[in-house]
Amino acid sequence: MSRALPKYNKRRVAIIGGAAAVALTGAIVAGTALAGETSKSGSNNATARTLADPGSISCPDVASQLPAIPATAQAEVDRNLALLQTQIAEANKRLVDTVGQGGPNFVQNAILGPLEDKRIATVNRIATAIGRTADKPQGLDALAPCALNAGGAADTGAGQEAGAGQEAGAGAEAGAGAEAGAGAEAGAGAEAGAGAGAEETGGAAEDTGGAAAAGAISCPDVASQLPAIPATAQAEVDRNLALLDTQIAEANKRLVDTVGQGGPNFVQNAILGPLADKRKSTIDRIAISIGRTAEKPQGLDSLAACTLTK
Repeated sequence: MSRALPKYNKRRVAIIGGAAAVALTGAIVAGTALAGETSKSGSNNATARTLADPGSISCPDVASQLPAIPATAQAEVDRNLALLQTQIAEANKRLVDTVGQGGPNFVQNAILGPLEDKRIATVNRIATAIGRTADKPQGLDALAPCALNAGGAADTGAGQEAGAGQEAGAGAEAGAGAEAGAGAEAGAGAEAGAGAGAEETGGAAEDTGGAAAAGAISCPDVASQLPAIPATAQAEVDRNLALLDTQIAEANKRLVDTVGQGGPNFVQNAILGPLADKRKSTIDRIAISIGRTAEKPQGLDSLAACTLTK
C-alpha cells in the first residue's frame, strides 16, 4: 500500500499539470486573437477618421480688397465674386470625393493648383472690369493661392501612429516565443527586400514609359487670328502672346509630372480646364490692349480651349 500511493500521486500530478498546460495555451491563443482584433479595430478607426475629415480649403477674401467699383462694372464684378465662391465650393467637394487618391502631392497638384489658376483668371477679370472706367486695381493676383486646413490630416496621422503601436505590440507578443526562428525571418526579410527593390526598378521603368506616353497639349494659334495691331499695343500683345506659349509649356510639363495620378477626368480638371482659364484671361488682355486705340477684336475666347493629343 505504501508503494501504490506514490504512483497514484504521480498520476494525479500529471493530470493536473496537463490541465494547466491546456488552460495556459487557451489563454495565449485568446490573448493573441484579442490583440489581432484590437489592431484591426485601430486600423479601421484610423481609416474612418481619414474618410470623415479630409480638411477644408480656405482662400483670401477678394471683395474686401477691392476699391470703389464703378456702377458700369458692378454686375460683372458681382458675377465674378460669386464665381470665386463657386470655385471654392467645387474644390472642397473634390477634396472629399478624392480622399485617398494619388500620391503625397495630389491635393496640391489636382485641387489647390488648379483652384489657384482659376482664381487668377477670375480676379484678373474683376480687375479688368473695374479698369475700364477707373484705375485698374493692382496686386490682386496675390489673393489667388488657397490653403488646406488639414485638421483631418492631423487626425489621420495620430490614428496611424496609434495603429502602428498596436500592431507593433501584437507583433512583439507573437514573436516572444519564436526567438529561435529569428534567423529564418531575417533571411525572409532579405528576400522580401530584394523583391521590393526589383519592383521599384520595374516601377521606375514603367514611369518612364508612362511619361513618354503622356501625350501633348495642343492649342489654337492666337497670333494668326489677330487683326492689325496698333503700334501702341504691340509690346503688350507680344508679351501676352509669349505668355500663352509659356502656359502651354507649363501645362505639358505638368502633364508629364502627374502621369498616373487621379481618375479618368484628372487631365481635364487639373490641367486642361485651368489652362483654358489662363488662356481666356490672357486673350482678354490682348483684345483689350488692341481695343484701346482700334476696334476691339471679338470672338477670341473661342481660342482658349486646348486638347490632349496622344
